[in-house]
Amino acid sequence: MLVKSQSMDMYKLSAYLVIRNTSDIPLDLILPILFLLIVYFMVELKSSFLAFFFTLLTIFLTIIDFKVLGLAIGEPFMGVKKATTFTSITVMAFMLFGGFFIQNVPSFMSWIRYISFNYHTYRLLLKIQYKGSTTTLSLGASSSSYEHHNIIKGERVESSGIEVGAMLFMIIGY
Repeated sequence: MLVKSQSMDMYKLSAYLVIRNTSDIPLDLILPILFLLIVYFMVELKSSFLAFFFTLLTIFLTIIDFKVLGLAIGEPFMGVKKATTFTSITVMAFMLFGGFFIQNVPSFMSWIRYISFNYHTYRLLLKIQYKGSTTTLSLGASSSSYEHHNIIKGERVESSGIEVGAMLFMIIGY
């Protein structure tokens, strides 16, 4: 359809891409909203509207980031098989080095986490759920309450501006 429209000089490529992406966004977001509505309350995450809203925004940013990455990877490859293979390798590397599965990444590969959507999404979701909360530890018969001191598994739970900025930069940069 694009080739036919281009050959007839109906509209520019940029207009086509803007309209296509704008019309696809609602369809891309409906299933994640339904999934989040079910899972968020089923696993009893932080029960405030603000936490749910920020979690939803984080998921939206991640979806748009991956959509842009898919378009950026699909552009230089002529064959679907090559693009799919390269995308699988890239996403797998992002998942492995993003900090969720492996915390102690070797130093010569640690730079990959900073271009990984998974790393920034994971940190944002940690900050949304655990910022300023207390946790009760059960130690046998006694239980004690302690503050997180803004650290969860070595991750600082402070301002989220860096992660949001990185994800927005990846949307524009890719």
